[in-house]
This record gives sequence, C-alpha cells and structure tokens, in this order.
Amino acid sequence: MEKSVACGLHCTKINNISVKFGKEVVLKNVNIHIHCGELTVIIGRNGAGKSTLLKAILGEVEHTGNITFMDIKENITKRIKIGYVPQSINIEKHMPTTVYDLFASCICYVPVFLKKDKKIYQEIKEQLKIFGAEKLIDKSIGDLSGGELQRVLLAIATKPAPNLLILDEPVSGIDKNGTRDFYELVNNLKTNYDMSILLVSHDFELAKKYADKVILLDKEVIKEGTPEEVFNSLEFKKRFGSENNGINI
Repeated sequence: MEKSVACGLHCTKINNISVKFGKEVVLKNVNIHIHCGELTVIIGRNGAGKSTLLKAILGEVEHTGNITFMDIKENITKRIKIGYVPQSINIEKHMPTTVYDLFASCICYVPVFLKKDKKIYQEIKEQLKIFGAEKLIDKSIGDLSGGELQRVLLAIATKPAPNLLILDEPVSGIDKNGTRDFYELVNNLKTNYDMSILLVSHDFELAKKYADKVILLDKEVIKEGTPEEVFNSLEFKKRFGSENNGINI
C-alpha cells in the first residue's frame, strides 16, 4: 500500500440510507459525508442501528438510498472501494492456518495449499509491516492475540487501499494498551493514506481524542459535529446521561 497523503478532495457520501425489517423502521434517511483523511466515529445506544448501517453500506441488508464516492477536484463519481474490519471472527484455538494463508487467500487466485509464492509472500510481508505485524506472517491464526489479529485484519482490509475503511468496534475484547495502539494505527492511516474511515465505537474517550467527526445515531442522525459538540449536546446527555463513562470534555 503506497503512501498517498489525504488531499481532502475525495468524499464518501452515504445518501438517505433507510432500512426496514418488516414494519419496523431500523434506519431512517441517514446521511453522512466523510472526506479523505477524516475519521468519523458512530456512537449510539444498543439498538440504535449502528451495525445495521454498516451492513447496509456493505450491501448485506436490503436498503434504500446509496453510497457514492466523489472526486471533488474532477467533479466525477467513481466506483467505491470498501475495506472492512469486523468486530470479531470465529477462529478455533491453535487453528493451523497461518497469517500468510489467510492473507494470500484474500488477494490472489492461486490455491493457498500449493507452494508459497515468494513474490506474494514478500508483498504480504510489506503490507503487514505497515501495521507492525510482519513477524506474524508464519504464525497460526488461532495463536494470535486479539490485538495481533486486529492488526492482521486491518492489513488485509487495506490491501488494496480502499476509499472507505469500515471498522465495526474493532477493539472489542482487546486490552487498554492494545486499544490505544490500534487507534494510533488508524490515525496513521487517515493521516498518510488517501482514505475515509468510518468507525463504530463505545469508547467515548478515544473517540474524543482521535475522531474528526462524531455521529450520534438513534435510527437516524440525531447529532453530528466535532467530539466536543456531540458529547456536550443535549441529545447525547438525553441518551447517555451519567453513563458517559466519565468522559472529560
């Protein structure tokens, strides 16, 4: 993944996304614009529609509305490339599949049970190096710690570099140090690579520190703005009150 500093002239537009499950309205006319080099964090109580919104963007649930990627400089719409890191994946402990096997299966058409391709091996190792995970390439997936696994998944999600990177509570189950390290990696991506980042999180302190924009979701966008604007808002206090984890605004 080559460095390409965010120019601010690319914009991912989430336009009027609505989702219904039967008669139940799960999302209503959600509009979010994310410029390259920008981290947008989505917050909301359980059942607010956060995961459903991500699934709609990924095309996993039926919805109305659309997602577009705009080159503002050239004033044209381009096909969007999306990278995704889930909250968790089901992996058996001591699973023999290595990081190389998993990564190679995602980026090439050669069956991974064949002899390792030296060129692909080096390509994967260089991508992992961006995330400080190059030494994990021959390690079994089942033996990775939570933080190590998320670094690997982040490396896979950004190969090739997407226009929009989606992170669904990616630090769930990771210790405090691992969580901060992960956010630092995300901060590096938004600073040094030309992509927009959309992240769902319950960690308000880290959202305050790293987010450029915060979206308070409750089936629709209730409040949008800087972390200070959202966390100080009546809308936020109405939904979280004293449950704000002692965040210092």
